[in-house]
Amino acid sequence: MPRNPNIKKVLVIGSGPIVIGQAAEFDYAGTQACQSLREEGVSVVLVNSNPATIMTDPETADAVYIEPLNVEFVERIIAKEKPDGLLPTLGGQTGLNLATELAEAGILEKYNVTLLGTPLSAIQKAEDRQIFRTLMQEIGEPVPESWIIEDEVALEELSHHDEAPWPLIVRPAYTLGGTGGGIAHTPAQLNEIGRRGLKLSPRHQIMVERYLAGWKEIEYEVMRDAADTCITVCNMENFDPMGMHTGDSIVVAPSQTLSDKEYQMLRSAALKIIRALGIEGGCNVQMSLDPNSFAYYIIEVNPRVSRSSALASKATGYPIARVAAKIAVGLHLDEIPNAVTQKTLACFEPALDYIIVKIPRWPFDKFTAADRRITTQMKATGEVMAISRSFEGALLKAIRSLEIGQVGLRPKNADRLSEMDIETGLANATDQRLFLVAEAFHRGMLVQEVADLSGVDPWFLVKIQRLVQFEEHLRVSWPKFKSGEPLTEEARALLADAKRKGFANRHLAAIFAVTESHVRDWVKEIGLKPAYKMVDTCAAEFEAATPYFYSCYEEESEGMNSSMPSASLRIC
Repeated sequence: MPRNPNIKKVLVIGSGPIVIGQAAEFDYAGTQACQSLREEGVSVVLVNSNPATIMTDPETADAVYIEPLNVEFVERIIAKEKPDGLLPTLGGQTGLNLATELAEAGILEKYNVTLLGTPLSAIQKAEDRQIFRTLMQEIGEPVPESWIIEDEVALEELSHHDEAPWPLIVRPAYTLGGTGGGIAHTPAQLNEIGRRGLKLSPRHQIMVERYLAGWKEIEYEVMRDAADTCITVCNMENFDPMGMHTGDSIVVAPSQTLSDKEYQMLRSAALKIIRALGIEGGCNVQMSLDPNSFAYYIIEVNPRVSRSSALASKATGYPIARVAAKIAVGLHLDEIPNAVTQKTLACFEPALDYIIVKIPRWPFDKFTAADRRITTQMKATGEVMAISRSFEGALLKAIRSLEIGQVGLRPKNADRLSEMDIETGLANATDQRLFLVAEAFHRGMLVQEVADLSGVDPWFLVKIQRLVQFEEHLRVSWPKFKSGEPLTEEARALLADAKRKGFANRHLAAIFAVTESHVRDWVKEIGLKPAYKMVDTCAAEFEAATPYFYSCYEEESEGMNSSMPSASLRIC
């Protein structure tokens, strides 16, 4: 089916000011979508209140308006520009809420503007907690025991409910980054968090549900077109268990601890949900999985390009925002070419032969007196993404990328931490929990002990434990690495193993008590060079025209030839 010929001009809503949970990832998505629409010959009108973005550059759209994102100003723009369609799903929660307000005020109908991509009914089904819960029950997808609260009287009644499954989690409707939410362990906490959530929800609505402590949190990025063709772009697994906002959790893609049965079960549920909602474009489905059984619950759905969509796009090479924009103007997945391979189509599910690790970046180095506990309300102001052939390599690369003065896993203040400090830090998530896990292993704690305290899956803990043990082995072996002396065969093998595991020269220099230049010379002496592997969406099944690359220490590089355009040689 060719694109809709009636759509000649489209209004794209940006995400507005950079705030926690809605930052540069939506600039990335919006810019990509504007370019995608213009490729199809569509005139693009962009409105955004934030001039400090790429999407508001004059060359990104045919007309750019830097105006407040409210009904009054957007109606003026619609009246002047007379767009045929409105694309709201690329501006985060701001764009979605504004589109809903415009539709309910009758402005879209007044000016004959079509809501493109995700229809209003789908937005309401996903964002209204009561409607969403009812829909999940209708299609047979499990949701946690919950209550919909719309006033303080009902909140007070629930706080005295004899059979309430404490602790409870509060989720306000139509909010961003978990704003107004939290975990309540007592009736007093429920009243406090609930009142705040009611106040911050644009619909004055919260959902209070059973807190699934210790369950895994899994996400699926899903695409659907008007012909009901659906694919999963990427599945992601949180390192941390349920109880914190996914934007504040370490995320690994693809999932590492799911069995094939669990993966397929959750994938089928995600496809079933996007079809039931009627979303056309991309959406993010968040689920929880019991680590001790096949039981799972649907937590929520973002019926738009989300913060996780940007991560999934970069992780897989699949341009979710670009494809969603083309779907919005009528194209189907089997008509949209894959920009990386230029041979396959957008209906081809990406395949990953590497591992992605995302670690949030918190601003606690600037706000030293802030509460460092991590819960359901997002606090991270950024994140880093690292790619490698192994979880260990990607994890160490991500830690270095945080730019917090940390090159390894041990916390900088390790000598000042008591056993009680470590156990408390494992049980109560903060920005330091990853490093406390490593310190726990350094002091001899068992994997099961750390798992019981933190709720982190033992698979991840074993990987970290082995890194800690290997680092200890390196420290014991430091006499084999003396500056100015040639390396023995044993030292050469140990150094090669360290580089393949992801240890940086700076890290090794600290372990061996030598300069970084000495380590660099040793690496050259044994003939080790970084290899460059491709992110090509298809795990080398097809030749890639415009892949990008990541570095690791393996035997050979992939696809580095003179015929490849130089613009594609991006290194991660």
